[in-house]
Amino acid sequence: MVNKVILVGRLVADPEVRTTSTGAQVANIRLATKTYAGKNEDGTKREFSDFHSLVAFGNLAQVIRSYLRTGRLIYVEGRSQTRSWDTPEGQRRYTTEVVIENLQMLEPKHEEPRGEQSKPELPDQGKAEQEEPAAMAIAE
Repeated sequence: MVNKVILVGRLVADPEVRTTSTGAQVANIRLATKTYAGKNEDGTKREFSDFHSLVAFGNLAQVIRSYLRTGRLIYVEGRSQTRSWDTPEGQRRYTTEVVIENLQMLEPKHEEPRGEQSKPELPDQGKAEQEEPAAMAIAE
């Protein structure tokens, strides 16, 4: 059986990154994708937007914290996962998300105004200044 998800889209919000009680990094992001469905009677394109919840762990979560912001175009590969939990009121809730296994940034980082933000570092790469390539692939 195969459980493979491939998405190309833009982040709809800045990533939410947290550290678990065991010290593991977890990043949650929301991604918007477009689906084109032919044309209307007047010839205009019909397109629909879908929104996806994605989660990443470990070093990949640290990279997401450092490099991804709202509007960034990315390519992700992963697997679909549905999990459930019980609310304090006793209701069972479900969510389906994509667990990211590979991520690629598809455009250069948007430049920040000078002096407002320092250049983020990739984990375990020291303090040497590095240029970010136009497309950067990161795999877990």
